Amino acid sequence: MANIQSAKKRIRVTQRQTARNRAIRSKYRTAIKRFEAALAADDTAKAKELLQVAISEIDRAALKGVIHKNQAARRKSRLTKRLNKAS
Repeated sequence: MANIQSAKKRIRVTQRQTARNRAIRSKYRTAIKRFEAALAADDTAKAKELLQVAISEIDRAALKGVIHKNQAARRKSRLTKRLNKAS
């Protein structure tokens, strides 16, 4: 355990940031899973609207710095490509 006050504060700050990042990551992963489930069920209309939700969550994660902007672009591109292939 840290003895120095600044080290104790860094531990608290890191815990807060980790919790925030985990929540954001969970949200965009859940959005992607819902989109993939709609694709698997051959429901392209629902998949189209869930793709917009997933893209929004991915963009939010990139904006907050949870994932890199290039990773966000790659994920969005791959999801869009899968939707286009299915329809």
